[in-house]
Amino acid sequence: MKIETTTDLAACHALRRAVFIEEQGVPEAEELDGRDDGAIHLLATQDGQPVGSARILVQGDTGKIGRVCVLASARGTGLGAALIGAALDVLRTRPGIARAKLGSQTHAIGFYEKLGFAAHGPVYDDAGIPHRDMIREL
Repeated sequence: MKIETTTDLAACHALRRAVFIEEQGVPEAEELDGRDDGAIHLLATQDGQPVGSARILVQGDTGKIGRVCVLASARGTGLGAALIGAALDVLRTRPGIARAKLGSQTHAIGFYEKLGFAAHGPVYDDAGIPHRDMIREL
């Protein structure tokens, strides 16, 4: 498994389409939000094939990790945790970034807590799926 920053938005979009639009029913207009051009993208590959991705948006002193997805065939392998770790590594190399933030689907809060994130604020709806913000100081 290899994770690196990428400019291959087509591969990232294909993964996000499979996981968010097709599997989870997120409307395409909400998934493709027009913010990809200003983002840092991570792509995970296995045997040269894309299997996961994540997106990082920098907002002031906060790096917002989002659009984290892993194909069903690669789940349970530790790839999700590895993607978050890679995103945190990218943020640590950027001057002035003090924390990472993400919006977790409520069923995944425990997963992110194990990675050092703490839930903040109320549960909210994002594309029909309950979420909660989570923050981790760097």
